[in-house]
Amino acid sequence: MIKDTKLKEELTALDKKHFIHPTSNMKQLQEEGPAFIFTEGDGIYLKDIEGRTLMDSLSSLWNVNIGHGRKELGEAAKAQMEKLAFTSTFSNWSHEPAIRLAAEIAKWTPGDLNATFFTSGGSEANDTAFKTVRHYWKIKGHPDKKKIISRKKSYHGVAMGSTSATGIPEFHTFTESIAPDFYYVDSTIESLKDVIEKEGADSIAAFISEPVQGSGGVNLPSDRYFEEVRKICDENNILIISDEVICGFGRTGTHFGMENFGIIPDIITMAKGVTSGYAPLGGMIISEKLHQEIYEKAKGNFWHGYTYSGHPTAAAVALKNLEIIKNENLIDNVNRMGEEMLNGFKWIQEQNDKVSDVRGIGLLGAISIDRKSADVSPVGPKIVAEALKRGLICRSVVYDGQDTLAFAPPFVINKKQMDEMITIVDESIRAVI
Repeated sequence: MIKDTKLKEELTALDKKHFIHPTSNMKQLQEEGPAFIFTEGDGIYLKDIEGRTLMDSLSSLWNVNIGHGRKELGEAAKAQMEKLAFTSTFSNWSHEPAIRLAAEIAKWTPGDLNATFFTSGGSEANDTAFKTVRHYWKIKGHPDKKKIISRKKSYHGVAMGSTSATGIPEFHTFTESIAPDFYYVDSTIESLKDVIEKEGADSIAAFISEPVQGSGGVNLPSDRYFEEVRKICDENNILIISDEVICGFGRTGTHFGMENFGIIPDIITMAKGVTSGYAPLGGMIISEKLHQEIYEKAKGNFWHGYTYSGHPTAAAVALKNLEIIKNENLIDNVNRMGEEMLNGFKWIQEQNDKVSDVRGIGLLGAISIDRKSADVSPVGPKIVAEALKRGLICRSVVYDGQDTLAFAPPFVINKKQMDEMITIVDESIRAVI
């Protein structure tokens, strides 16, 4: 039952005329209007203008980790805005929230990664990392080390550099202006070795990878993959960037995703979970070694910065968010509920022979549907539509012949809610296939 038909009609008309949506079908919007107009959130649930309550099994965009409607973060933002809403951090100006947040992040990171450059989101964080590694090798006397290697099915953002690193061809069709010096390997060590041999290690600045590919299909690495990558990169003087935009701050059951796979990267990029989506914030975290070499060897300014680098209000929100994750032991719940989720996926697979694979780590998981032929249209989008009828928001991934359902529920999900989610997914799959 629509609560306010006139309001919905007004907002729909304004949306169609004035709002260009990200990663959306523009023609469909003009024909059908916005799919949802959300009005409020509470825990793992969202409510829309029609009065529907929907379970959010993807934490919106893998990011609302502590759940919707947490008043504590609004209070933290209000308190900071009343005191100091914004000031620049250019020219070595500073303020307490950014300083405290950088110090807090250093407590979460593995190894000696303890110096953070702040951005507004993940795309900027990865662009920052690409510029920084090239700057690093230049001041080290290796200006030809510019090339970036990433993995097929990887997603690293939509800024020019981060789009160029993204290994999903659909994101390249938007523009032909993809930056040079970006290369993609498949998920084998042999593929990485081949590219290094072909291009020459003296021309390669860094290898970037998500610990677990998110938007590319929730793909976990093979055993010891990253340990071998670390060895090869060390042998060839290539830096490793771990894109932890999705995996960071507890999503995979550890502080950062790469901790599951036995290596320490040289650089971590982060966003999403640092504020649980309550404010736009991202960043690049570098090792003590890189930090020291850059400020000792570089002459003049670090010529890179965004207006909102180290935004005081966003930093205050992030500090409160990380405090909640710690104080409420939410990473412990990620591991408990992650086990429940994976067990539920395995149960679904046992019930349906069209489910070809299930996988998960922490509260990041996926169900793959068997596609016998590339000519067969994917059923994932139909399952997503069926789940919506039953009150569940989930996501399908169909890149590169995949037919996958992706899940990343908020850290606050409980056993009863998880059981409900599994039941709806099972019913939706049965209804479609």
